[in-house]
Amino acid sequence: MRPRYLTPQEVSLHNVPEDAWVSFLGAVYDLTPLCDQYKGDLLLKPIIEAAGQDISHWFDLKTKDIRTHVDPVTNTVTFHTPQGRFLHVPPPYPSTDWANDFGRPWWRDTSYQVGLLSKKTRFIRVINTLTSQEHIIEPSTAHVARCARRRSCPRSCTATSSITRTRAATRGSTPSTSSTWG
Repeated sequence: MRPRYLTPQEVSLHNVPEDAWVSFLGAVYDLTPLCDQYKGDLLLKPIIEAAGQDISHWFDLKTKDIRTHVDPVTNTVTFHTPQGRFLHVPPPYPSTDWANDFGRPWWRDTSYQVGLLSKKTRFIRVINTLTSQEHIIEPSTAHVARCARRRSCPRSCTATSSITRTRAATRGSTPSTSSTWG
């Protein structure tokens, strides 16, 4: 099955606890089940506040884990969470009330992943020349390329023109770039 590509704008629509999505390190995660499971927990607050946004700055690119730093008080390596400690992050100091029996932390659990974040998005203006209706859409670049491949087949006499129109429509990144679809 092909991965689903989502635009940052699509992710930003899911920004409430009942529908909380975040993106980080190129992937998109639906954390709604996590919010339901830990409803009312204070450690859920940073995640809910970040819903609909990219939180890659929370993570180390090499380890794909939460960023760390050396605590100036204890001189030990601890997790760096300037937005506040959140679910599955241990407290900075030893504590007997922290339960670490949750298994895999949510940022490592691929069951929450719903797709990949599109790195580049383009606006496409679609004009119906018969009715003069105009729509501006923002599909991911991967989606546009997939559609162009699907439309062009070796037996189609319009394959070249279809691909040319798709390329022309996706060349610019502003709605002023247009393509006429007849």
